[in-house]
Amino acid sequence: MAKFIYRMQNILDIKYKMEAQAKTSYAMASAKLKEAGEKLEQLIIGKRELEDEYRRLAKGKIDPLKLSESRYAIDFQKEKIKAQLVEVRVAEKNLEIARARLNEMMKDRKTHEKLREHAFNEFLVEINEQEKREIDELVSYRFGAAKEEGR
Repeated sequence: MAKFIYRMQNILDIKYKMEAQAKTSYAMASAKLKEAGEKLEQLIIGKRELEDEYRRLAKGKIDPLKLSESRYAIDFQKEKIKAQLVEVRVAEKNLEIARARLNEMMKDRKTHEKLREHAFNEFLVEINEQEKREIDELVSYRFGAAKEEGR
């Protein structure tokens, strides 16, 4: 029996590799987004702690220097939070780009798999037709041989 050889198998293999790379890129982008989100949460928690400290300082004996330093620390923390929000948005956009690329790679791979499946089905049809021809030839030969013996 003939062996099926897909002539574009090397392209399909490349598509598998490209999809694996896209999955890796997506996982990395997802991890960066998670990391940026966790860092943002930590900054927000730090800001709340600074605000609590400011309130504590404002309740007791008021020291203008400490209140000013505390206020400056809160403002600085707010700036860090704004910068981190920008990083989170960038990470989200990168994740969307990676997701779109992964989807495209998956579509390409599936298209080539369908082409391979179609080629395999054609191969099976050819094999069936070849087997039918061989059987017909064999039957014709036997019928002819039996007819000649009967003469």
